[in-house]
Amino acid sequence: MLDIQSDKTLPPVRRQCELLELSRSTAYYQSRHNPDRQAFEVNLLNHIDKLYTAQPTRGRYGMTNALAEECGIVVNPKRVRRLMRKLGLEAIYPKRRRNTSLANSKHKKYPYLLRQLEINHVDQVWCADITYIPLHGGFAYLVAIMDWYSRCVLNWELSNTMDVSFCVEALQRALMTGRQPEIFNTDQGSQFTSEAFTGVLRENDIAISMDGKGRAFDNIMVERLWRTVKYEDVYIRDYQTPAEARLGLSRYFWFYNHRRRHSSLDNNTPGRMYGLANEEGFDRITTGRGCSIAANAAAAPVALRAPSATAAEPLPV
Repeated sequence: MLDIQSDKTLPPVRRQCELLELSRSTAYYQSRHNPDRQAFEVNLLNHIDKLYTAQPTRGRYGMTNALAEECGIVVNPKRVRRLMRKLGLEAIYPKRRRNTSLANSKHKKYPYLLRQLEINHVDQVWCADITYIPLHGGFAYLVAIMDWYSRCVLNWELSNTMDVSFCVEALQRALMTGRQPEIFNTDQGSQFTSEAFTGVLRENDIAISMDGKGRAFDNIMVERLWRTVKYEDVYIRDYQTPAEARLGLSRYFWFYNHRRRHSSLDNNTPGRMYGLANEEGFDRITTGRGCSIAANAAAAPVALRAPSATAAEPLPV
C-alpha cells in the first residue's frame, strides 16, 4: 500500500506523487465513510458552534484562527466555511448580501413587517428559528416558536434533518392552544418560506414577516434564546443521545418559561407574562412526538457531566 506523508523531512507531496505517478487529488482523498474523519468533523462542528455562540462576529477566517488558538485545531478555511454553511452560521456584521440562509429561489419571500413597529403585547408577534444541537457522535436540529413580547417558548421540536415537516408540526401545535399572533416573523430559510409552512399561516390569517437580507438582528429575540439555551443547558449537560436531548430540553424549557426571570420583563417569567398556568412539572404546552429522532427512544436520565471521553480526546490536525 502506498503511503504518502506530509513531513518536512520528506520531499514535498507533489514530488512524492510524481515519483509514484499519482495525481495529488488521489493523495489527498479521504473517504466520506472513514470513521476517524467523521468523528473529527463532528467534534469540529461542536467547537465551531461553541465559538460562534460565544462570538458571532467571527467569519471563516476568524473562526479558523480561533480554532487554532483556542482549541489547538489547525484546519483549512475552506473546510470551516463548508461546516459553517452546514450549520447555517454566518458572521454578524453590516453587509449588502447574506448568503448562508438556506433559501430556495422558487419560494416566495415576504417583506419584513417589524421595522419601527412597537411590540407592546403578547400574541402581537411570534417568531421562529432553527439551531444546531451537538450530540455524542452526531447532532440534531432544534426549532422553537416564541412569543416576541413575553419571550415565552410556545413550542419546539427536534429533528435529525432540516426537513420542513418538523417546523410545520411545531407551528401547528403552537396554534392548537387556541391563540395565534397577528404577525409571524422568520428568516428566509427554505423551511420557513416553503408552501407547507406559509400555507398554515395564511390559512389562519396571520401576517407573514421575513428578515431582510443582510439584517442579522431582525430576528434577534430567537438568537438571544439560542444563546441562553446553549450556555445554560446544552453545553453543560453534554447530551449523548436524542432521547437525552429531548428529555433535557423539555425540563429546561419548562424552567425557562416558569422559573427563569427576565430583567427586561420587570423580573417576571416569560410564562407569567404570556399568561400560562404556573404548574409544577413540565410545561402544559405539549411538545408531542412529531418527526423527532427521539420519537421511539426511551427517555434517559439527564445529569450534569464533563464532556465525554471521546470529545475530550486530542483532535487530529
